[in-house]
Amino acid sequence: MGSTLEAKSLRKAVVPPTLLENPSPGNLQSTRLALHVNEDSSSCWVYIASGCNIYRLQIPLEDSWLSTGKEGLLIPETKEVIESLLLKRCPHRSEIQSIVLTEIESTGYLVLASVDAYGHLIVSKLDASGKDVDKITYSVLPRDFGVGEGSWSGVCFSPIQWSMAAVARSFCKSVDVYDQDIHLRTLRTLWYPSSLSFMRNLGHGNESSILAVTEGCQLSVWDLRIKENGGCLNRICGSAGDIFYAVCSSSTGNIAVGGADRTVTIYDPRRWSAISRWVHCSKYEITGLAFSSLDPDYIFVQGVDYEVFCGQWQESSKVFSFRGDSNWLGFSKCSNRDILGGWCDSGSIFVVDVIAKG
Repeated sequence: MGSTLEAKSLRKAVVPPTLLENPSPGNLQSTRLALHVNEDSSSCWVYIASGCNIYRLQIPLEDSWLSTGKEGLLIPETKEVIESLLLKRCPHRSEIQSIVLTEIESTGYLVLASVDAYGHLIVSKLDASGKDVDKITYSVLPRDFGVGEGSWSGVCFSPIQWSMAAVARSFCKSVDVYDQDIHLRTLRTLWYPSSLSFMRNLGHGNESSILAVTEGCQLSVWDLRIKENGGCLNRICGSAGDIFYAVCSSSTGNIAVGGADRTVTIYDPRRWSAISRWVHCSKYEITGLAFSSLDPDYIFVQGVDYEVFCGQWQESSKVFSFRGDSNWLGFSKCSNRDILGGWCDSGSIFVVDVIAKG
């Protein structure tokens, strides 16, 4: 595309202790943050989950400057939280493990999904202005009614059909697919699932039916329309013993995975082969990945050593990076814009705005 990405601003705001003093620990995956930029881009709503609740904070995006330290490390500008509150919605009964946010095209509504350690899914409709509509769209209890031990659970929406959601439950080795509150099918993984993503732009008009799941040191790909092999289309093994923790798909259809091997591997789903490996790009395990919306040749990578960086994956070159001030509890990118948010154990929230130049 010829353009390069650069950071326009990096902000740091602190969750008011009166709202939330000590966040619950969660799991290694940083899946407890979601964000949405207001229509006039003056501020963004950041949603974070701790314990059984979800909190919402408004962070300003205007009037910014950017400073960098050595090796291009971005230095955050401190901002005050404009507004913060506990979201009024049906509470979970165990610790929330993942939250995701999607926009319903042309309706002005946002849809927020949360899943707890036992796989209980709650989906709420919110006004795009950030005001609660205060009505639960639906709530789905797990298939086994939550018996057994709790574990990491993940949720993702279909990119073209917001009513379709997939819920992964680690210890159960299962992925349940729902159309609103109707259970469509259960996929049985071989290992503990750790991340999941619907695939995009495969050219067959089937974006809502192909699901990528990381489980153990494997990437498994599932087609919700087929019965053979339990729906599993393919399994790609990474290096033995190195568990994957993150998967994402790009607007061009490529899939990225990362994990304990500190390497970002990009797969072409048309050939089921690795087209790029950015080896040891992170100092420690990778637990968050997101392709750029501006240019899918760039990817955002989040590691457990507080680092987040943006890089060109074909050239294995970093463009910029910044560090949190403690363990990441949440890390996410806006679904259609290159604005990323991260939430640390210390209560700090970082928001970076990325633009294309050239």
